[in-house]
Order: sequence, then structure tokens, then C-alpha cells
Amino acid sequence: MMIKTEEQYLQLFRENREAIDSHSPRVLNAKREAAFAAFESKGLPPYGSENYQRTDLSELFSRDYGVNLNRVNFPIKQKEAFRCTLPDLDTDLCYIVNDAYDSEWSQVSELPAGTFVGSLSDFALNYPDVAAQYYAQAATPDHDGIVAFNTMFAQDGFVIYLPDGVVLPNPIQLVQLLRADMEILATRRMLIILGKGAEASLLICEHTLDAHSFLTTEVVEIFAAADSRFALYDLEESSKTTHRIASVHVRQAANSNVIINSMTIHNGLTRNNYYCHLEGENADLTLGGMAIAESKQHVDNYSRIEHLVPNCQSNELFKYVLSKQAQGAFSGRIYVAKGAQKTAAYQNNRNLLLDDTARMYSKPQLEIYADDVKCSHGMTTGQLDDEALFYMRQRGIPMAEAKTMLSVAFTDDVVKLVHIEQLRDRLRDIIEHRFRGGCMRCGSCNICY
Repeated sequence: MMIKTEEQYLQLFRENREAIDSHSPRVLNAKREAAFAAFESKGLPPYGSENYQRTDLSELFSRDYGVNLNRVNFPIKQKEAFRCTLPDLDTDLCYIVNDAYDSEWSQVSELPAGTFVGSLSDFALNYPDVAAQYYAQAATPDHDGIVAFNTMFAQDGFVIYLPDGVVLPNPIQLVQLLRADMEILATRRMLIILGKGAEASLLICEHTLDAHSFLTTEVVEIFAAADSRFALYDLEESSKTTHRIASVHVRQAANSNVIINSMTIHNGLTRNNYYCHLEGENADLTLGGMAIAESKQHVDNYSRIEHLVPNCQSNELFKYVLSKQAQGAFSGRIYVAKGAQKTAAYQNNRNLLLDDTARMYSKPQLEIYADDVKCSHGMTTGQLDDEALFYMRQRGIPMAEAKTMLSVAFTDDVVKLVHIEQLRDRLRDIIEHRFRGGCMRCGSCNICY
């Protein structure tokens, strides 16, 4: 029997299908029926199930959120648009407000012919064949209830489409803002398509501008063709009333290189899913993440990396720093298919608990069906090193400062995975400020605390 939480969204879809379709391109509408059937069948992933042991989705979705199906505009002001903690980087700026692309504020440099950076709706209208070829192909509607839900309601999103050989000179910086006069559910979608030998970097900055409760579902599909290179850096600095459920789906061809690095600096509840398929020989994947959480904040990362062919490499590193009743969770599985010889796959989860009230749950896993591989996984959870603290205190460093310095140093392995020097240096400033009790963008704002 379908429980009330799912039924309210099924009913919302039934009653508003015409409005949803009328504000969406045909490519997105074509996937809704399958998504509806999948969500009706699967529902939300149940709390306590193997992949959702620490995050209760039904509680999140049971609130009476507003859903902007008729595409009401939420304009942003200049001071809001540039509140992002990473201003003045050498990037092309794009904006998403709730779940709609804002073309007024977005500033993209002139692009080579056939290249597209911008709204998913515009892309589907201008490149319908390409959009149909890739949309909902890595994240199929029947993958799980979250993807099905997102595909049911997605009406716009963000796209990077690079034909063969195109190299973007500047990183794309996508600032995603949540703002409303009421509680809002936002459905975000991204499609990243890199042709052979193409190269791009995307920095996503997540911010909340109002003190209302927000829930976002986000599905990102990344297609990296042969010899392509792509880096995704995702920086979340939201609020204590922001709840984020994100799923990243990656398909890599031969000799492609993909870096994904997700950093949760401030949040309410965050659940990130990563599904990465290495489908061509010599594909290389780096998956990193870092979370700083306190005051009952919740960060849960799940990953499944599948090595499907020989001679591929993956490196995975997640670090958490938790305090004041914060809860962290990590579950990661490396799957090596039969015949995927010469695989090199490494998974590491390191956690720092700054007091006795924080909780961390970790579940690293290997599933290997080939015999000529190099694979490892590891996990440690502990507190700050007493000897290091003693050494620093002996040299006149106050205890609070010593703890801050050691905490900042603990996160630096993840920061080093960022290959943009300007961004890397700025992230170190943001992280240090966070450990000193601040949130870089807030100023006099009290949304976060």
C-alpha cells in the first residue's frame, strides 16, 4: 500500500500534468510517464534499507512544500547574486534560482560553434536530438525513487555541451540560489556532455538566501567521451533549514579523466549519491568529498564505482569533521566486474570527531570478480592528536587555536584535489573561517545560525 508521503506527490503530478508539460520542452516531458510509473512502484528509498540506513527521506518529503510548477519568477537582486563566497574568480558565471536558469544574470563568454552552456529547456529546444540522446540515459527513471521523483517534476536545469575537441578556456561557475517567501521544494537537473577530447571545469556554489525550509532534489548526468577531461567542484554553503538530496551519475569512455569533489561547509541535511561507471579502458576517476558539520547537521555520502573494463583507475577520499551532535555517514562500494583486469581502485574514509556528542557511521565495501587487480579500502575515526596538541601548547599556541589549525590541516588532502589554484586558495580561507565559527558569506545575516 502506498504511504501518504508518496501519494501526495503522485496526486500532485496527476492534477498538474498539463501545467508541468506546458512549461517544459518535449524531451523532458517524454520521460515523465516512465518516471511516474517508477515512483509509483518504488516510492522513496525506505529509511533503514541497505543504502539509506542513516537518512530518513519520508520525514523530509512529508512537509507541505510549495512546488513552482507554473514557473513563477523569483528575481534576484545584484547584492544577492554576488553574495557567493567565491567572487572575482576567472570564471564564466551562471545562475540557478531555486530550479530555474536565470539568463538575466548569467554571463557566458563567446563559445565555439555548436557549443552550449546554459538552460536545459533552451538546450532541449535548440538541440532536441542531442538532448533526447542523453537526457535520463545515465540516470534512468527506474534507477531509484529519487531519480524517478526528479524526472517527474524537472522542468529546467543546466547544461554544458561540448562537441569533439572543444576546450573551455575558463571554468564555469554555477551559483545555485534558494529564495522564496514560503517553504519550497526545488527540482534541479544538470546534463554534462563532453565529446572526444573536450575539456571543461564546473564549480557549483550552493547558497540559501531566506530562512524558510527548503528541500532540493538534484540529478546530475555526466557523459565523458574518449580522451575528455572534466572536473566538478561542488561547494555547499546553505542553511540549517536546507535539505539537499543529490545524485550524480557518471559514464566514462576510454582514456577519459573525471574529477568530482564535493565540499559541505554548512548545511542542514545533505545526502549525496555517486554512481560512476568506468566503461572504456584507461578511464580515470577521482572522487573526493569533505564535510564540516555541527549543531545536529547531517551529512550522508553514498558511492558506487563500477569498473566494467580492464585498465581503469579510481581514487576515492572522503573526510568529515564533526562536533556538537552532528551526524555523518559514508557508504561506498567499489565493484570490479569479471574481466576488468588490471583495475586499480582505492577508497579511503577519514573522520575527525571534535567532541563526544558527534556520531560517524562508515561502511566501505569491495566487490571484486577479477583476480589481477589492486584494490583497497580503509576507514578511521578518531579525535585530535593529543601529542600534537601538547606540542603546540608547549610553543605558546592557545588550545582553541591549536585545535583550529589541526582541523584545517586535516581537510587539506581534499582541498588539494582541486586543480584550480585560485579556487584552492580561496577554499582554504573559507574552511579556516568556518572552523573559527563563521560562514564567509553571512556578514550580519543570521540564516545559518
